[in-house]
Amino acid sequence: MRGSLLSWQAWALASAAFAALTAIFAKVGVDGVGADFATFVRTLVIVAVLGALLTASGQWQAPSSVSGRSWLFLVLSGLATGGSWLCYFRALTLGEAARVAPLDKLSVVLVAVFGVLILGERLSGLNWLGVGLIALGAVLVAVKG
Repeated sequence: MRGSLLSWQAWALASAAFAALTAIFAKVGVDGVGADFATFVRTLVIVAVLGALLTASGQWQAPSSVSGRSWLFLVLSGLATGGSWLCYFRALTLGEAARVAPLDKLSVVLVAVFGVLILGERLSGLNWLGVGLIALGAVLVAVKG
């Protein structure tokens, strides 16, 4: 059990499960609610839960312990997350969750491309095949047929 708690694969699968529930809960939650207000409520819940988690686990750290470079990229990440959430909730108000979520998951394809172009990561031919299949699958699920 302990080994699985330290496995990045286990955490990634848990993330996927929570992301799936996010889509379902959000689709029901945005009914009659503005997409931006829904994003605001979601953000407040996340801030409260993370604040409680940091307090309970004693993981608060002094802001001065974070480098300027880390601050810059964490702020940029937060802005990107906010943009993603705003777009996601808007898409859910307009479309079906079963079609919106797969297109949103094209982020997996973009991460692979950006990882190679920006971070200098390397992917094998087999990895690229998987990326292509993810892209194809996301598009096929999103198509109304």
